Amino acid sequence: MLASRASTARNLKRVARSFATVVDSAGVKVAALDYNQPTSAVTVLVKAGSRFEPKPGVAHALKNFAFKSTTKRSALGTVRESELYGGVLSASLSREHLALTAEFLRGDEAFFVDLLSSFLTSAKFTRHEFEEYVLPIVESDSITAIADPATRAIELAHALAFRSGLGSSLFASPHNSLTVNDVKSFASSVFTKGNIAVLGTGISQESLSKLVEKSLGHAQPSASAASPASKYHGGETRVEGFGGPQTVFIGFGSSGAPSNELAALAAHLSPQPSVKWSQGLSPLSKSIPEGTSVQTVYLPYSDASLLGLLVQGQTVAGVKEAGKAAVQALKSAAAGGVQDSDLKKAIAKAKFTTASAVDSREGLVSLLGSKLLTGSDASLASALSSFDALTSATVSKSATALLNSKPTYITIGDIQELPHADELGL
Repeated sequence: MLASRASTARNLKRVARSFATVVDSAGVKVAALDYNQPTSAVTVLVKAGSRFEPKPGVAHALKNFAFKSTTKRSALGTVRESELYGGVLSASLSREHLALTAEFLRGDEAFFVDLLSSFLTSAKFTRHEFEEYVLPIVESDSITAIADPATRAIELAHALAFRSGLGSSLFASPHNSLTVNDVKSFASSVFTKGNIAVLGTGISQESLSKLVEKSLGHAQPSASAASPASKYHGGETRVEGFGGPQTVFIGFGSSGAPSNELAALAAHLSPQPSVKWSQGLSPLSKSIPEGTSVQTVYLPYSDASLLGLLVQGQTVAGVKEAGKAAVQALKSAAAGGVQDSDLKKAIAKAKFTTASAVDSREGLVSLLGSKLLTGSDASLASALSSFDALTSATVSKSATALLNSKPTYITIGDIQELPHADELGL
């Protein structure tokens, strides 16, 4: 056990050291982490999230155009060559970033960096691929999202909380009016040097920088994409839903850079136990009725954050009881109910969540993405040490600030019976 802990500590030190510096390679931000793992991965991160899209749904369509035909390879050629190398390709979209990732055996980085780069520099955006492949997937994604009450609640919460910008949905409407020219135009505006960062694992900084310079050195130079500064508004909406759990989302937002106070507050409120079958030590744990769940949602962005509690259950009564408990727990935190011992546990939990993100490549992108694009300190050590300055007073102050703002309140299900915001004490 001691040896395992020592090994983990050494790995974290290597992570912190490797990501301490972001290198500019031919106008593109590059960072790499290499502790001799047997596989490598490269993620090209683009400021092409839904907040930057000029037309609703175009970012979603662009994400699903990934790995289609370029001037170097057809879509089929991309698949065949990747499989010959044993590689795995994936694309993901957030409200701020489009991430294109290739995972492969160590030593094959030249091929996969070239493959990723070719989409950014020479994608064809053909009409037949758009109509036959992209639009059906976009429609399927959107219908699936609408059918899931949790996903739908989070989407509606963003729309009410931030309206435009971060309020833009990750999903295009199933009956959208997008054209292939819309996608092509958006791609040309965001696939520029100032808008791109490259993150590698299992590859040295020097090797990755050289490959990026070779493949993206001739990309269009341009300033980073921009959108209006996020402003929190809040609001309430009720959506009738059938077949899924009764769902309530109780959220609050804040403008400005993400704060560790909110991360610690989310950790303090989270009823997720550390041990299976345990109730946990959250102030919410003992107040959640059987058959009902409460999930803490903390979503930090570059210039705003959304913190909320997602309550779901099979009965309206259970959801109402859990919702009241969630609001009371937040009010207690604002009133100074976060004791020093509770804060210590919350900080440790928040640190673990942050540190464990580096165990997955998706987590690395989420943790370091915005920092890479701005060229700021991207070290894990910096992220963890910033929690040490927290006090019970600062966390309580943040909770008070949230409660003083207009809540973002969503109900999905039996809207005739589900509680309104004031019935939960908001």
